[in-house]
Amino acid sequence: MATPVAQTTRPASWPAGVVTAALAVAVTAWAALPLHAGGAGTRITFIFTIAVTVLSMGRQAVVAVPRLADRELSSSGERIAEALLDFLRMAQWAEGVVVGALVLEALHPSRPWHTAMLGVALLAYLLAVNLAETRARPRVLRAQLPVLATGCGLLALAVGAAYLPALPSGASSALILAVAIIATAVIAAMSVPGTWRGGR
Repeated sequence: MATPVAQTTRPASWPAGVVTAALAVAVTAWAALPLHAGGAGTRITFIFTIAVTVLSMGRQAVVAVPRLADRELSSSGERIAEALLDFLRMAQWAEGVVVGALVLEALHPSRPWHTAMLGVALLAYLLAVNLAETRARPRVLRAQLPVLATGCGLLALAVGAAYLPALPSGASSALILAVAIIATAVIAAMSVPGTWRGGR
């Protein structure tokens, strides 16, 4: 008699899985390279990030595999296979990818624009993971657009602030400061609930 299995959710569509895997590889490579420019621990952190990247891809692949309904009736091989699947399902490996990428970036010399691009890529990666695992359509993120836009705006301001000390004093720096103040006001307005709803 065949071993009974429990039902579970449907697997993520393959385009979403491909996009998620591509973003995971991209953020790992972007944060790690060039390896020779990183400080002590760069190579170990790189290996860790590669490992959790592979595990996150594995979780995407097995998250919808049916669980065994009764392990007592299962064979030893089936129980071992289920234990391996549980290991992949047990943790949010995507968060490990984020941690590894951020540590790799921190081990390199200061590069504000590079860090900003990494931040945007990590945000896209986490959103892709969420969409892939829930099988939701991208339009579900429409309600989060003000928050996402606010975060990207604050990220851009942080990059600009990092470059300010290197700029010559005078009219140019005053202009940049004025633009930053205006941008801060716009971002604050965007973050207020109802700003993007229109006049209905």
